[in-house]
Formats: sequence, structure tokens, C-alpha cells
Amino acid sequence: MPKFCADAAALGAMGYLTIDLSAVSRNYEKLASMLSPARAAAVVKADAYGLGAKRVSKALYGNGCRHFFVAQFAEAVKLRPTLPRDAQIFVLNGLQPGSEIPCAESGIVPVLNSLEQWRQWSEAARRLRRTLPAVLQFDTGMSRLGFPPEERSALADALSKGSSVEISFIMSHLASADDADCKQNHQQLAQMNRIVDEFAGVDISFANSGGVFLGNAYHGVLARTGIALYGGAPTAEEPNPMEPVVRIDVAVVQTRIVPAGTRVGYGGAHVTRQETRLATLAAGYADGLPRSLSERGAVYHEGARLPIVGRVSMDSMTVDITALPEGALTLGSLVEVLGPHQTLDDLARDAGTISYEILTGLGDRYLRQYR
Repeated sequence: MPKFCADAAALGAMGYLTIDLSAVSRNYEKLASMLSPARAAAVVKADAYGLGAKRVSKALYGNGCRHFFVAQFAEAVKLRPTLPRDAQIFVLNGLQPGSEIPCAESGIVPVLNSLEQWRQWSEAARRLRRTLPAVLQFDTGMSRLGFPPEERSALADALSKGSSVEISFIMSHLASADDADCKQNHQQLAQMNRIVDEFAGVDISFANSGGVFLGNAYHGVLARTGIALYGGAPTAEEPNPMEPVVRIDVAVVQTRIVPAGTRVGYGGAHVTRQETRLATLAAGYADGLPRSLSERGAVYHEGARLPIVGRVSMDSMTVDITALPEGALTLGSLVEVLGPHQTLDDLARDAGTISYEILTGLGDRYLRQYR
């Protein structure tokens, strides 16, 4: 467990967020091995799921990754200077009007999701008098992003007439890949195969993290790995084959002993049934620990489960430490929120959410440490 040091104290750290970049790299190696001869790309949108896109991307580039996906053009602009020019950066949401020329000049590749985005990118290529690369995304049943079925014939017609846009590959996104038995996976695969027939000769990117585990039929030439890189379970209700990446340890602010019948937290949501020892911790929902953990979640100290009692506050939460020996926790002691006794998916389950939301919600008040 991390220990507070003079530097951390000077920064006023309320806890540690430890990110194991070597574990991210090993997860990438595992996924790349499963995908071979297809390649593995890294999804580093939302600041690499909250873990630091620049640091994560550099580590993955050093491990052989050359394809990186973000959601927004602004993310790509920030990431571009940190990676060598042979690294390709793709923008999943495509481009908003006016960003086409800066995108082209930066060597960033948009994912085109509609005829409108296609026309704008084609016009940028004409203005620059050169061919520009792009990815075409098709909606195969998620109804979120991508050319809808009714636009495919018009797109095929435009391509048949020649274009200044060079198609790097075509892609779609699986909506239920974390459920290996879901019929929607097969339905989307069938739809993707029809699109492949319509746009023959173009490479395919189909699998996300869960899709990697669905088998070769879903891989294409490039899979977009996301949550699995960061230690989240790629398949629900199955043992997680990925290595944990994140650890969170939070500091104790205060301890106290209260008698039976004492109300704890906002609204007096918890009432003690017996004399209870409590510890107030220096993190709350502003630090990415959801309010829904109230009366459901827990933290750990040396393997002992310490249940959260009362409502999680913005900057703090209270836990029952009666199970610990007296004096085990004092001001500045650290307890485990994520670590060997509580996984990312455990915490997400107790919060009634998903691992993605936990990671991307982590605040900036932790002292971040990279290993």
C-alpha cells in the first residue's frame, strides 16, 4: 500500500491513484496475441478512460501499438504531438463543420459516419488538392453512429464515380459484445458481412474488447481494444482474463466511536444498531466514487471489509471500522478502494454501474502515480 510522503502532504493529497503502465502493456500483448494475424488498436478516448492518454499511448506505442482511437477531434489534437508520425490517430465521432482542414493538416484520420461528413471531407480534399484518408463507419444495429442502411447505396454510387478520399478501412461497433450469447452479436455480424459484399476489397475493423473474445469472425484486420486494456472485464459473468491496472487508496480524515442509535450522514440515512467505530474518508462522489455506493459499497484494510455507512458525500464518506483492532486506522491512514481485495468490476457492481463509468469519473484530487 502506498505511504504518504512529504511531497504528497505538501500537495494536500487525499489519496493515491496508482496506474500500472506495465500492466496496460501486458494486457495489450495478450489481446494482440489473441487477435494475430489481425492487429490490435488502442482506444484512448476520454483521456484513456481517465488514466492519462499521453502516458498510456506512449507506453503502448513502445509496445508496438500504432493505431489509436479517440472520440473527439480536440482529443486527437492534444495527442498528436506526443506520438511519432507513424502512429495513426482516428476520430470516432468524425468531424464537426470547420475542423476538416486542421484535421487534414495534422495528419489525423476521421471516421465518417454519414453522407454529410463524407461530403465535407471530400470537399476538404478538393480544397487541398490531395487525397485524404478516412474510415467509413456503418450502423449494423446499434443506432448510434455510422451510415444508416438507407445511405449505403448513395455512398457506393459516390465511390464508384471516383473520389479524392482514400478509404483506410470500414468499421462498425458491437452493441452487446460483452454478452457472448447475445443474438444481437450474430445479427450485427450478418449485417456487417452484407456490407462487406457491397464494399468489396476494403479492410474491416469490427471487434471491440468484448468482440476479441467472440472469435475470428468478428476480428477483421484491426480490433479496437478499450476497457480490457485498462483491466475491465471484457465479458460479463465470466472470469476476467485481464490484469488489473488501477489501484486507489484513500486517506482517513477522522475516526470516532458512536453509541447505538446514532444517525450517520446526510438525511440520517444510517442508524447504528450498536456502539460503532467509524472512519471518515477523504473522497466522495466528486472523486468518482458514486453516491450509489451508499449503504452498498465498501473499502478494505489489510483484507478486512469496511462497509460504507450513510450517504456518500461530495468530498467524503463514512465507513464502519468496528471489525478492525482499535487504533488500526488514524488520521492519514490509507484504505483500499481498488486493489487486491476489490476489483474495478466489484466496485462498479456495488455502485450499480459499469467499469467504464468508474474509470472515466475519477477526479483530479488523487495524487497520480505511474508505475
